[in-house]
Amino acid sequence: MKPTEEVLQDLTQPSNVSVHSDVVLVGKVEAAIAADDKKRKENEDEPLRRKLALAPIPQTELPRQFEVTLWDVLHTLARATALSWRGAGRGLAEHWGALKYTQALAGGRNSFLGLTDEGHRIADHYKSLQSGELGIGFALTLAEHMLRSRFPDHTVTIVPVDTALRAGWALTSRDKGEKVRYRYRPHYFAEIWRPGEPSLTIPLACKGNHSDSATSAEQLASASAHAEAVHIGPWNETPGLLFSTQLPTDGGTMTVHALQAPGSGGRLFPAEVREPNLNAPPFQANVMPNIHPPTKGLVAPEPVRGCHVQAKDYAWFQESLAHTTAAGLMAFTGSGHATARHLTDRQGHRRFTGLEHAANMSVQDATHVLFGNNYVGTDHVFRLNGPRVEAFSGVDEEVFRLLARGNVEEYRALVHAGRHVRPRLTFDKDWGGPVSVHADGSVLALRLLPGQDKEPRPSRAR
Repeated sequence: MKPTEEVLQDLTQPSNVSVHSDVVLVGKVEAAIAADDKKRKENEDEPLRRKLALAPIPQTELPRQFEVTLWDVLHTLARATALSWRGAGRGLAEHWGALKYTQALAGGRNSFLGLTDEGHRIADHYKSLQSGELGIGFALTLAEHMLRSRFPDHTVTIVPVDTALRAGWALTSRDKGEKVRYRYRPHYFAEIWRPGEPSLTIPLACKGNHSDSATSAEQLASASAHAEAVHIGPWNETPGLLFSTQLPTDGGTMTVHALQAPGSGGRLFPAEVREPNLNAPPFQANVMPNIHPPTKGLVAPEPVRGCHVQAKDYAWFQESLAHTTAAGLMAFTGSGHATARHLTDRQGHRRFTGLEHAANMSVQDATHVLFGNNYVGTDHVFRLNGPRVEAFSGVDEEVFRLLARGNVEEYRALVHAGRHVRPRLTFDKDWGGPVSVHADGSVLALRLLPGQDKEPRPSRAR
């Protein structure tokens, strides 16, 4: 078992990820779609609508050998799951589940990432959980890089789909005894925006496996159905990004399989009814369910399952995306009431207004100075290979001040202006461990708890 100090050093070392995105992959996914459609027909199951016009992602936007740092990926995963509905209590510490993967992967600047002995152990016990969560982390890291390359003058933020959609749709229907109304949904939205302009929203479907490339092709076939379940704007014009992260347990290297579904939709053009006001309190809408195909002649086609953001809803949806992003940042700091002010009841407002759950094991209202800036957030203490380590998640103090009082417009202006200069990733000697600062103002830091030995102490028999 590595000394804890060495584990912390490794988290900031760059490694490589293999990216697979070409016409051969498109062909494999199309074959997997055909096989699944045939099987569903034989079983008399309902046919699935999918993103059919799949295409590779250009190497100029997503290199086939992509350099990542594990601490950056874990930061991305932690931010993405900060509003998770899983777990006991309020779930404010859900994102710390990401930290169990600090020793799951190993690589190096001249090598590709692969599972370590610890990663194999986790895979043996939580196979689908590990591949799914790490699949999210790597998919979103690559998606953000690709979209920032494609839209260099814009800011890219990741929004959890279920939380965002609950501001408009009832995703469960108890009256009909139906557990989930929409079984297939994308997992995240990528919102590409610039202050004062309509944003572009792209659904992301992220999956992972501990198997082989054939399994990834099947996952991408399934992901095409998930991405198709949300339409933003015109019928069948919403773009999408599909990812399947392959983490083989046979000693092979990790590969991210990625495809895109082109489309001219997804842009929240100026609304028909009103302009968005991002500083207005979050509004619980009741949008009509299902996706509405275009009318042909005098007959309106039957709607199909899914969620459809139409022109009349553009202003509300842009407000909902902005508030959901703000809520995720505030949840990352551990501030329940600051989180709640950006959520509607259906999104989970009440989950963030009660007492702290005893299982959180965190210290609220922590403040640390990192790189000369003040950050507000939450401290967590746990053991890593014996010694206790302190983990801190938070946001820039100015970001916290703006969002805690509901000033989303000024927050977005601040973040957009510093999107190129704010990101930092290094082993900070003053702090004593890895520190990651993202463009959205969030920070994730880890260090040995001061005042104890760096080497793990031998365990005593009980």
